[in-house]
Amino acid sequence: MLVLVVDSSTPAVTAALAEIAADGVTLRAERRTVDARAHGELLAPQVASALAELGARPADLGAIVAGLGPGPFTGLRVGLVTAATMGQVLGVPTYGVCSLDALGHPAAAGEPVLAASDARRREIYWAVYDGAGQRIAGPDVNLPGLVAERARDLGATAMVGDGAHRYADVLGLPLRDEPRYPSAAALAGLAAERILTAAPGDRLTPLYLRRPDAVAATARKSVLP
Repeated sequence: MLVLVVDSSTPAVTAALAEIAADGVTLRAERRTVDARAHGELLAPQVASALAELGARPADLGAIVAGLGPGPFTGLRVGLVTAATMGQVLGVPTYGVCSLDALGHPAAAGEPVLAASDARRREIYWAVYDGAGQRIAGPDVNLPGLVAERARDLGATAMVGDGAHRYADVLGLPLRDEPRYPSAAALAGLAAERILTAAPGDRLTPLYLRRPDAVAATARKSVLP
C-alpha cells in the first residue's frame, strides 16, 4: 500500500511516500527542508514533488500518516491540517504518531534514550524511551535543566533530537548525531501495524502541550475614557 507521510512538528518540513507491506516498510520518495518559518509554503509542494517522482496521483494513496507533535502551534498545524484535509477528500484513513516516538524508538538500541526537540522559550519537548524503544515518560515540555534531572532518574544513557543538540551542555548526556528530526521511515513504521490491519483511522489531535502565544480576548475592553 502506498502511504503519504507528513511531519511539521520541528524545523524539518517532511513529506514522503512509503510502501507498506507485510514484509516491511520501504521509503519510495522523500522531501525534507529545514526551515522553521516556512512550513506552510513548503509542505504542499513537497507532497506534489514526491508524488511526481513516482508518477503517482493522490488517488493512489491508501492511507496518510502524520506526526502529531509535540511542536510549536503554527508549524505543527500545517502538517495536521494537510493530512486531515487530504484524508477527508480522498476518503482514506489518517494515522497519527507522536513525533518524538520517531526519534526515540529507532534510537533506543538496547539502552534508555532521551528524545528532545526545540520548544522555543528556552524549553524542550521531550520523552524518554526504554531499551526496547517504548516510551516510558512524556511527551512533556520543560526547561532543559529539569529534563536533565528527570532523564537521569529514568536511566537515560544517550540523547537524540534537535533539542538535544541545542541544549547538549545542560542535558549532559552522550549526544547521538542522528536522528536529529523525525524520519518519515520511522513514522511509517510506527503506524504500519494499524495500516496493515485496517484499523480505524485517527482523529489527528495535535500535541501542543501548551497554549499558543496568541489567544482570543475573553472580554471586551471599553474604549470610553
